[in-house]
This record gives sequence, C-alpha cells and structure tokens, in this order.
Amino acid sequence: MFMTLRCLLALVCTGAVGIASAGTPAGPQILTTDASRFYTLYDRTGGKPSIAQLRGYMAEGTPGLAELAKVRRVTPERIAESIASQPGIYAQGRSCLAELPVVKQRLVQVFANLQAIYPQATFPPVTLVVGRGKPVGLTSKSGVIIGLEALCAADFMNPNVQDRFVHVIAHEYVHIQQTGVIDFEPGDPRATVLSVSLGEGIAEFIAELISGNVGNGRHAAWTRGREVHIESAFALDLDSTDLSPWLYNYKPGSQEPYDLGYWVGYRIAKAYYLQAKDKRSAVRALIQQDNPKTILAASGWTPGMWMPAKVTGVAARTAAR
Repeated sequence: MFMTLRCLLALVCTGAVGIASAGTPAGPQILTTDASRFYTLYDRTGGKPSIAQLRGYMAEGTPGLAELAKVRRVTPERIAESIASQPGIYAQGRSCLAELPVVKQRLVQVFANLQAIYPQATFPPVTLVVGRGKPVGLTSKSGVIIGLEALCAADFMNPNVQDRFVHVIAHEYVHIQQTGVIDFEPGDPRATVLSVSLGEGIAEFIAELISGNVGNGRHAAWTRGREVHIESAFALDLDSTDLSPWLYNYKPGSQEPYDLGYWVGYRIAKAYYLQAKDKRSAVRALIQQDNPKTILAASGWTPGMWMPAKVTGVAARTAAR
C-alpha cells in the first residue's frame, strides 16, 4: 500500500547538507597516524613487511588500533597472512591514504551538522588504521575505528573514494551516539530482524541528514521498483532471529544485493522522522530508541510507501533549530 506523507514539500529538499554555521565546534579528532605509519613501513619493505616489523607497527599504535586488535583478533601474523593472500587491497589502500586530508576536511562539517541536530552528541576520536582486510569499521570505547584498506577496497558500496569514507564514517559515528542496545551476543532473542535492521537503518538515516547520503549508496539502485516486494517480505520476518536473509550477508565478488535490512530500517527511520512535527525530538527519539516496535508503530511505515529519495537540506536544517 502506498502512503503520501503530508506537507513533504515544506519539509524536504534534496541536495547538499548545510546545517551548521562556520562557528560550530569541529567535532572529534580524526587520527590517521596508524595508517601513515603502516604505509611508511609498507613502502620501506617493498610491500612485504615482516611479522617482526608488523609487531612494531602494532606496539606503537593508537588506542584505536589496540582496540581493533583485541576485538577482532588482529595480530601481526594475521596481517602478514592477509598481505600475502590479498596484496591488491593493501596496494589500493596506499592510494586511499592520499584522500584522507580532504576526507578530514569534509568531516568537519559533518560533525558540526551532527552537533546541530543532536546537541547531546559525544565526540570520541575517529581512528583510521590498517589491519587484516576487515572489518570496514566498528565502534568501541575508543570511538570509531576504520580499516583503511578494507574501506578502500569496498568500492561496491560507493565508487567515489571520498564519498565512501565520509558517509561510512558518518554512519559509524551515529552508532557511537545510540544509547539503545545495538550489539547483541549470539543467540540473544532480542536480536530480531526488526531490532538489528532498525539500529543499522537509523545510523544510515542520520548519516544522510548530516553527510548528504547513506553509508551504502548501492541500495537505492537495487531496490528501485521493488520496494513493495522487498518490504512485504521484511514485514513477514520482523520477529525472526535469523538475520541471514537481511543483514551481514555480503559475499565477496557478488553483484547480488546484500544488507537489505539496513535499507528497510532506514526507510522506517525516515518515515518516523517525516511524520514527526518536532524534527529535533524525532532525531533524539531515533538515536535513543530502545523499543523498535514503538518506533515502527509511530512511523506509519507500510511496505512500499512513497518517500522522498533523500532527506537533506530544508528538512535537515529544521532539526537543527
């Protein structure tokens, strides 16, 4: 069933986000020292650093690199194995290192926009590291940690390198702000398709508000014309704890759609925002949500309902007032 949301023309404008003034604080530190140190070592060794040299790289690392090592079992041995088995992603990562100054400059406005629409925002650092080829990004006590080589290779998400880094970092930084449960232990019955998809979808939607686009720009093309079909199937799986049809199901090299739960969760979050009279309160409710069924019910979302392709510009600035 299609639903037209009232007063959209008064609320929505596509285009670049321009929420905050030039005087707004710049947000967190964006630390690139680990990535720079890695590629200094990489260049010095002809792209073949030894395990002992990688051990030195990790020993001198930032708290973000130490956190990645602990949480995702990143060791010198595993980095060396990854370099040997996937040399291309490390060679490609070298080119992405050169994009970081512009990425950092663009993120100043993104974080200012976040503070404008969500004054409660906290700003731990963003750390760009080089690891074992995955993950692309994670959040922790140390802030947001981005695997430079992993994100650089993820051109399936967005072909433009700078855009990819900016929008993915914006997505991950929203996770830092979320106060409800978004990380679940294996087997947790609360980890339903709806709860996990909404947690990721809210991060996508707020990323769009503050950076101008979602982390994974491929979903728009994959889902165009198939909204009713995809969302009707999602509605049948809301309470399922089998996440595999909807989340974390990318297969390397595949051109098939993946992570469609992110996209449906994003659509639910967008519907909630659009129906809300108080946009700033809506942003706060989305970021702080701990009851996905309540957000779903209040959103008015139905499978295939019409919504604007993006919510930026006028609607985003409304939340900053």
